[in-house]
Amino acid sequence: MEVSPSELRKNIYNLLDQVLETGIPIEIKRKGKKLKIVPSEPVSKLAKLAEHPDCIVGDPEELVHLDWSDNWNPNL
Repeated sequence: MEVSPSELRKNIYNLLDQVLETGIPIEIKRKGKKLKIVPSEPVSKLAKLAEHPDCIVGDPEELVHLDWSDNWNPNL
C-alpha cells in the first residue's frame, strides 16, 4: 500500500496497526523516493485464519467408510 506523507501523518496510528496486523508493508513516496514501514517480525498466516464451525473435525478416512445407502437416491 502506498500513502503520501500527509496521509501517513493524518492516520499514522491506524496505518501502523494495519501493518502489525496484516504484515503488509506501507510505502511512503517522498521526493521521488520510497520509504517502507515493515514489521520487524513476520506475521503468522495461521493467526489470521477465521474459524469455520461447520467444517468437519476429525479423520477424513472415517467419512469414506460411512454407510450412505439410506440417504442415496439414484433418481436425483
